[in-house]
Amino acid sequence: MEQQPLAVPGTQAIARAARLLRLVTAAGADGSTLQELARSADLSRSTAHRLLSALKAEGLVDRDAESTRWMPGPELFLMGTVAAARYDVTALARDIVRSLAVKTEESAFFSVRRADETVCLLREEGSFPIRSFVLSEGVRFPLGVASAGLAILAFLPDHDVDAYLERHPELVSAWGRAHGESPLRTRLAETKERGYAINPGLIVEGSWGMGAAVFDRSGRPEWALSLTGVEFRFGHERTAELGRILLSHAHQLSARIASARR
Repeated sequence: MEQQPLAVPGTQAIARAARLLRLVTAAGADGSTLQELARSADLSRSTAHRLLSALKAEGLVDRDAESTRWMPGPELFLMGTVAAARYDVTALARDIVRSLAVKTEESAFFSVRRADETVCLLREEGSFPIRSFVLSEGVRFPLGVASAGLAILAFLPDHDVDAYLERHPELVSAWGRAHGESPLRTRLAETKERGYAINPGLIVEGSWGMGAAVFDRSGRPEWALSLTGVEFRFGHERTAELGRILLSHAHQLSARIASARR
């Protein structure tokens, strides 16, 4: 009889704590309430509070005395500073994101893939006075939802896409029928054909997004540049022009990252 591998003690608690850490950091400077964190992490309030208190004791999260909201702690900053030496490419992307915002007049972003999500690392405001505020630093979206994640998912190998969709049947219930497997696969195919992704107000009505994948030296999509703006700014002809600008900046950043990591 084949012996089943033993579960590593404490892995469930670690996974839950890591999930809470991601939720706290995603909430940004305003923080998040215990109730919001417990609900998003699918935990009871008592379990969430116990884990957050343990994380606070280690300096990984903090709790504002007046609002009682949970926020990132000082140890996260120190850890991030060390990790940045290996993983952070925002310094390479900053002027390219700024150029993208200047040339298009729309809000421009740089996001990184983290497992099955994208995380926004940089935001640069465009000069057009009406803006979309769907995305900002620290905000996470599942792959295939926002334009950055759609662009990344489109250029992953087919078997990775299949496995991703199998892991996440909840996309429809969480994000609507437009994120079912069939319509999502159609958008992925269209993205791959044109080279960039278009999100026609599927997250917030009237707020459009466009994204282009940024590749590492091995040709794997690990980052993305994206634009967001109001719907009337994304007519057919202008979308094509924005797509050309977006792809040009994405290619420039891919080449820069490859050069810097030789």
